[in-house]
Amino acid sequence: MEHPDLHSAVTDAANDIAEMEIRGAATIADAAAAALGEQAESSAADSPEAFRVEIRTAARRLHETRPTAVSLPNALRYVLRGMRGDTVEELRESVVESAAEFRRELDQAQDNLGRIGANRLRDGDTIMTHCHSTDALSCVEQALEQGKEIHAIVKETRPRKQGHITARQLRDWGVPVTLIVDNAARRYLDEADHVLVGADSIAADGSVINKVGTSGLAVNARERGVPIMVAAQTLKLHPDTMTGHTVEIEMRDEREVLSLDEREDVGDVTVENPAFDVTPPRYVDAIVTERGQFPPESIVTLMRELFGDQQGGEPWDEPEL
Repeated sequence: MEHPDLHSAVTDAANDIAEMEIRGAATIADAAAAALGEQAESSAADSPEAFRVEIRTAARRLHETRPTAVSLPNALRYVLRGMRGDTVEELRESVVESAAEFRRELDQAQDNLGRIGANRLRDGDTIMTHCHSTDALSCVEQALEQGKEIHAIVKETRPRKQGHITARQLRDWGVPVTLIVDNAARRYLDEADHVLVGADSIAADGSVINKVGTSGLAVNARERGVPIMVAAQTLKLHPDTMTGHTVEIEMRDEREVLSLDEREDVGDVTVENPAFDVTPPRYVDAIVTERGQFPPESIVTLMRELFGDQQGGEPWDEPEL
């Protein structure tokens, strides 16, 4: 069978996700589901087998872009497992509807999560943030809508300074923001009532995989007695970790840390640029999802409820007939 052509929506989304033009776990998941829907809608496959191969190929292309952000494969799982039918048209309709349904649930999930997380924030609280998380910010937004006054200490989050995105969003909402360099976090924790972060992935034992620097911040916060709240939709739960799978930590381009000109000046050094780190569950006070808030050790129960005890092969890796 010939290699199927991929719709520009798929290749564009894959490139934008890989280059972090599309960022944030929920945004990545939404873009992936939308791209699969576009692929299905435009497919010219002449048989059900060819259609299935085409959609799986598109899913594999998207899956290759960001290995750590589990929201991406969870979005693909959702859409592909909704692919049903005996004809091309039935298959097309099922994929388009599955993608649309996922995106509807995604929109509602973040609102529900935000309302739950806002209940942990009191009027006058100061939060400290790391990186940029739409889930974390949804908690702040809902707290503001409840009439609470919130202040924020925002870590800039090198090397890409995603904290600037968080700062701009909070300022747009009228939240007073203090922007700090990453290494100043310990100094300012005494002024914080909560550390509020998102997650790219959560393992079955409650470990949180998030932007590198989260783990160190959590350790410092625990020593200072500042509670750590992780805001994460259930699409960020990593079902493979129930079977002993280790979450892969993405290594990004060294030029984010050391430009070509800087390398020429510094000389021959090895540069490593991990995008994420792992925060052990003992440093996390609560994981807030659209289904409620949980202590980290309870996440495995929620994961089993959503995914079962054992995952089979991934739908994009099924044998092509």
